Amino acid sequence: MGLQGYLLDLDGTVYLGERLIPGADRAVAELRRRGRRIVFLSNKPLHTRADYAEKLTRLGVRATEDDVIHSSYVMARYLARERPGARVFAIGEPPLLAELEAAGLELTDDPERIEFVVAAFDRTCTWDKLNTAFQAIRRGARFVATNPDPTCPVEGGEIPDAAAVIAALEATTGKKVEAVVGKPSPHTVRAALERLELPPERVAMVGDRLGTDILMARRAGLVGILTLSGVTRPEELDWADVKPDYVIESLAELPELDARL
Repeated sequence: MGLQGYLLDLDGTVYLGERLIPGADRAVAELRRRGRRIVFLSNKPLHTRADYAEKLTRLGVRATEDDVIHSSYVMARYLARERPGARVFAIGEPPLLAELEAAGLELTDDPERIEFVVAAFDRTCTWDKLNTAFQAIRRGARFVATNPDPTCPVEGGEIPDAAAVIAALEATTGKKVEAVVGKPSPHTVRAALERLELPPERVAMVGDRLGTDILMARRAGLVGILTLSGVTRPEELDWADVKPDYVIESLAELPELDARL
């Protein structure tokens, strides 16, 4: 029967910053014309799903909020299932906080009341935020995180990502993070497959990172397709522990590959 659905990474796969990967719009349109189901994935908790959908549409790739799954959404879903209405403190930016509140979770900065501490990519992280999280974890709050990324690529280089917050809290509290829900976590896979309503063997993960996109595919039984339009260089495949099923230069080549699968 072949593939019926695709999980598409965003930055480095569909676009680079504010620039669409050439041919990505036509590739997505052609896959949809063939009846393929598509969900867009991102580990970044810095924007709402509506923001991502608006950006995709503006760049020429039609999308709605329901077409996008990111680490903030997966975290909110995870916590709401673990403990509905839980009291949460997040080291994160407003889009993450909004996603948590939308899931019926209560935001609080009282260490005596906090049940879950969420570590995320936060460009406004302060000593006060770290101290609140530290005190809450010391009092028994569960410690979870949105994504494991050590750095985030930006114009001109990189900046610290969620791993910096995770490392600070692990070092000071002596506690290891209990769950990291973004790629390559099974929590993200489950959310995406439920959205697609497809079994893993009928779905491919397309992304530019071996350590998240392709690793997630390997662990979940998805077809792993690496695109060389992002951070991974071809020579890295020679020594990589995690290898894709297929390699394409960019998303523009995906319809041709899809026709063979």
